[in-house]
Amino acid sequence: MIQNRYTWISVVAAFALGLGVLSTPRADAAARVVNFYNWSNYIAPGVLEAFTKETGIEVVYDTFDANETLETRLLAGKSGYDVVVPTAYFLQRQIGANTFRKLDKSKLPNLASAWPEVAKKLAVYDPDNRYAANYMWGTTGIGYNVKAVQRILGPDGKIDSWNIIFDPNKLAKFKDCGIQMLDSADDILPAALNFLGLDPNSTKKNDLEQAAALVSKIKPYVRKFHSSEYLNGLATGEICLVVGWSGDIKQARSRAAESHNGVEIGYAIPKEGAQMFFDNLAIPMDAKNVAEAYELINYLYRPDVAAKNSDFLSYANGNLASQKLIDPKIFNDKTIYPDKAVMKRLFVITSRDPATQRSINRLWTRAKTGW
Repeated sequence: MIQNRYTWISVVAAFALGLGVLSTPRADAAARVVNFYNWSNYIAPGVLEAFTKETGIEVVYDTFDANETLETRLLAGKSGYDVVVPTAYFLQRQIGANTFRKLDKSKLPNLASAWPEVAKKLAVYDPDNRYAANYMWGTTGIGYNVKAVQRILGPDGKIDSWNIIFDPNKLAKFKDCGIQMLDSADDILPAALNFLGLDPNSTKKNDLEQAAALVSKIKPYVRKFHSSEYLNGLATGEICLVVGWSGDIKQARSRAAESHNGVEIGYAIPKEGAQMFFDNLAIPMDAKNVAEAYELINYLYRPDVAAKNSDFLSYANGNLASQKLIDPKIFNDKTIYPDKAVMKRLFVITSRDPATQRSINRLWTRAKTGW
């Protein structure tokens, strides 16, 4: 049973007349729970219900749409969560702050199905994969309304380059049909740096200021910076161009198709390259329900469960055994499971020192708000 964190469960007690005994049902005394904090729109329907049915463990499920929100909760202590899903570069920084428990892999037998290539990439952030297991991975690219692009750019118009985003003259053409971008400095600024021919991981003041200045130039044409609303906006045709996460844009495509509203959505990994990110399952140091946390992570790593999540979310996952079970439409989509040529164009970002991160946050706020 999935519960909202802000609802409380009342225990119904029966007063035995004549005996004067206050009795609590035995099932309540033995209740098990796991508190799960995950990204918005990031699990297939029915997965958590099936977990509860199989294990008897109730899931209290909350969502967030920014790594900063998760990090604030974790670093403040007493987060109340047992399983969380940090992106790899935040995971790296949080490990340094002693935020997570080392995984006891003897309690996670399904990790035997981990995809070695993904585990190796994750080890850049988490040496020997001691603290986390990959949940899903994807790219940051461009989502668009196909018909709107053809109307604006002509029948042969293509979205295959970051210049459609970072060239103000090109982006301005899409202003009236609606543009949104992730409210994430760690996604947009590295893309801008890469477009400028600079290191996406640069911490140089001049490089970062150039990237922020580029965002400032295109800000007048962006309707909103938000990290989850664009999914529905793209699906309904309210907006036509986004910089977002691959799986979210694919989910928007599925929603549009299911509603038969005539909206066709495309996704592009720009030819200049794009960021590859990893979202991971980890157990906070202050988790209260550790045994239950292990059971949930192990369940999510079961190949059939991982495949069900990938089928619904349109994200690749870190479970190699699941690939045989994934819908071929998902597994054969090269914007979800890129081929070697595309993989060579993908880059990852790593954590920055606190001073640099504060500087990046200030630049981002100024770039998107003009303050």
